[in-house]
Amino acid sequence: MSARTSLLSLRASARTAIRPIASRSFRSAAVIRQVTPTGQPSVAPFSEPVGINPADKSASLSSPLHEYGQYILTCLPKYVQQFSVYKDELTLYIPPTAVVPTLTFLRDHSQCQYKQVMDITAVDFPTRVNRFEVVYHLLSVAHQSRIRVKTYADEVTPVPSAVGIFSGANWYEREVWDMYGVFFSGHPDLRRILTDYGFEGHPLRKDFPLTGYSEVRYDEEKKRVVYEPLQLTQAFRNFADGVSPWEQVGSGNPNTRPEEFKIPPPPPKEENKDQKK
Repeated sequence: MSARTSLLSLRASARTAIRPIASRSFRSAAVIRQVTPTGQPSVAPFSEPVGINPADKSASLSSPLHEYGQYILTCLPKYVQQFSVYKDELTLYIPPTAVVPTLTFLRDHSQCQYKQVMDITAVDFPTRVNRFEVVYHLLSVAHQSRIRVKTYADEVTPVPSAVGIFSGANWYEREVWDMYGVFFSGHPDLRRILTDYGFEGHPLRKDFPLTGYSEVRYDEEKKRVVYEPLQLTQAFRNFADGVSPWEQVGSGNPNTRPEEFKIPPPPPKEENKDQKK
């Protein structure tokens, strides 16, 4: 009798496996929508588990990261000013003079092994005395860890180059110089990398105008790209305080282009007298 029961259950499971997926999903949906005599559903309409909160996921890493940051601070008391932990990210704050010894320590120490620089970028804070914050993102494949190092600079204070420590920092520092104007002392080839030759200013500074200082066009006579002073044919629009963006602020600048750049109006059409007759 038990063998027959086992055989029947095996056949039932086989029929369930052969049944199309759509019919199985419809049946499960019907089970979910069963209601009790009181009119309430028997089960919750959504049985999927709730997603994990990223803050809870990184809560277990907060204490080890604080201990690791304190360990680095103990190893480099003359260079690391402070550290911070946000979620699963550890950040070190150092002065510009500590860039080379700190990055060398993070690369070579057995408890660090940050052998790769993933990115070097900057942030502009115009209200600060040292308005630029230079950020280094490092990766340790051996320890499966990332760390962020921040330093500061202004328009005239250079930051030591990290090319001698990480060869991949070459183009990253050129990009920071091009976009922000942060000078890296000791860089082997510090020149622009994203903007054109002869570009004026640094586009990612907060005081750089949105329209730039000049406009570019292709000159048919000279057969090359030429730069011209910026001529705005439309006034600036005010996007603040919920005002319509189409309301102009001021009357705008008149069109002062030379006559050769203006398109002449088309000549009037000649009337055909034969058609009138």
